[in-house]
Amino acid sequence: MAIEKRKFGNTGHLSSAVIFGGAALWNENQSTANKVLDLLLKYGVNHIDVAEAYGDAELRIGKWMQNHRKYFFLATKTNKRTYEGAKESIMRSLDRLKTDHIDLIQLHGLTNPLEWDQAMGENGALEAMLEAKSEGLVKFIGITGHGWTVAAMHQKSIERYHFDSILLPWNWFVANYRNYPRDFHNILNSCINKNIAVQTIKAVARGPYAAGMKKIYSPWYQPLDDEYSIQKSVDWVLSYKDIFLNSLGDVNILPLVLEAASNLGERPSEKEMNDMADKMGLASIFGV
Repeated sequence: MAIEKRKFGNTGHLSSAVIFGGAALWNENQSTANKVLDLLLKYGVNHIDVAEAYGDAELRIGKWMQNHRKYFFLATKTNKRTYEGAKESIMRSLDRLKTDHIDLIQLHGLTNPLEWDQAMGENGALEAMLEAKSEGLVKFIGITGHGWTVAAMHQKSIERYHFDSILLPWNWFVANYRNYPRDFHNILNSCINKNIAVQTIKAVARGPYAAGMKKIYSPWYQPLDDEYSIQKSVDWVLSYKDIFLNSLGDVNILPLVLEAASNLGERPSEKEMNDMADKMGLASIFGV
């Protein structure tokens, strides 16, 4: 069953509720990448999110995209904060992705106040993005980030410029952690009012790897890896109809996330989520 589509902010695009997180292809060869990307077609995923910083991911997507570009809303990111750096980054991504335009270019991981001032200021990265947009090289501009301060920083960002999308963490654990849910709902409501798309990450994050624990998956954190927990987590996140779920960076767990989203159930009860969280030992991946 194809994953449902949702309106992606003010872009006019109906994007799949699950957006493919291109970090999954960071260290993969082209053969593996092709199989993973073919899986997106099976589930009706029509939106890809990658970044220049994700190793070889843009290269892998670019080679496959030559035969599939018209079917996808293609997003990437730059972690450069200056005008020149961002301009070069955008041109490099266009070349690596084998496309004449990027649908969504995003400021990558912008949560540091000093970097924020640089990116948003004179001769900053935002100027390069606006220039690329005026030249038809990119269509829309977004902003992303991790950590406990990101929701509040995004609020500041959308007051500085009307971004077309934001991206930040959202899952059961962070929704019950200190002030984060307050800040998240504040930015969510602001984005709904401004018609800004809200992408979320870390839907199936379990917690940090314990000292000495063998790292068996690609992400820097430990993900959930059983069908039940993933189904409940995906059901819970996507029960928020105004947000998107960006899939995690692991090719082995991706199929479980896609399958869960294609068989979306009702929002789990508080008890179901609490029981699952206790059983799986959900914990902060961003420190305390």
